[in-house]
Amino acid sequence: MLPYLAKRLGGLVLVLVVMSFIVFCLQAIIPADPARALAGPSAPVETIERIRTELGLDQPLLVQYGQFMSRLAQGDLGTSIRTRQPIAADVLKYGPASLELIVFAMLLGTSFAFLLAFAQTTMARSGGVRLGMLAAGSFPIFLTALLLAYFLWFKLGWFPGSGRLDIRRFTGPTGFFVLDGLLLGRPDISLNAIWHMVLPGLALSVPIAIGVGRALNSALVDVMRQPYIRTARGKGLSGGRIFFRHGLRNAASAPLAMLGLQVGLLYGNLLIVERIFSWPGLGLYTVQSFGSSDLPAVLGIAMVFGAFYILVTMLVEVLQSVADPRIAL
Repeated sequence: MLPYLAKRLGGLVLVLVVMSFIVFCLQAIIPADPARALAGPSAPVETIERIRTELGLDQPLLVQYGQFMSRLAQGDLGTSIRTRQPIAADVLKYGPASLELIVFAMLLGTSFAFLLAFAQTTMARSGGVRLGMLAAGSFPIFLTALLLAYFLWFKLGWFPGSGRLDIRRFTGPTGFFVLDGLLLGRPDISLNAIWHMVLPGLALSVPIAIGVGRALNSALVDVMRQPYIRTARGKGLSGGRIFFRHGLRNAASAPLAMLGLQVGLLYGNLLIVERIFSWPGLGLYTVQSFGSSDLPAVLGIAMVFGAFYILVTMLVEVLQSVADPRIAL
């Protein structure tokens, strides 16, 4: 385990260095002047030049890259042009909302994936399930989110369609409202936070459920043909017991790999879903930064999600090894 972790952490550092170089090159190539954006359109030339000197933009590119790497090593992602705050501080402010939504969506998606795979494996006629998965998988994420918002919020009023809480200006010790409600002895806040996560969480969970469910079902088709499964059936075990005790673990490698891939695709979906449901997370923050031409904030968030994806990939590989000891780290 330790050699694996050392190797993967070394790879993480290497990938982040490459990403940092790409991010720096994009900042240098794109014809945008951060000093002008920070000073404002009506600022005098002297003020703009002073800001350029403070930011080190008057230095050679190699010197600027060295300063950029030095700041990055200290956790400094730069300053947002739109919020005028350090990007790292904005990540800490808006990150818990996105992470809470991502965890909720992944729990929903994997639960639905298990149910879909179980239905296709144990039901004699599962053509309807396959047809439903095909129909749901063909919808783009923005259409799924809009349909959920229209029917379950606008027409039926079952779930709230925006925000994280009905309570305004609530601040908790962690920023994760479900956890904060439990820590403060306010289960009503936790339930209200979950209630607000249902619609955006459902929208994000659909691609996860379809992708992981199809991968799990394909793996189970092969596993269920193995001799030990026929032996279990010969002993009179129920289909559900065979599925969970003998089939699921042996078929876990492929769906875990698909789950890691879905996490990589989650960032793009998060931009759309948070914008539609006005969810105050990093996705909405990135969309607003795009609208304000806030390139440092966009690239800083890209660095954060790149590191997050690499860490999730490491976790998936560990889970694959635990589920199937034949897979070595």
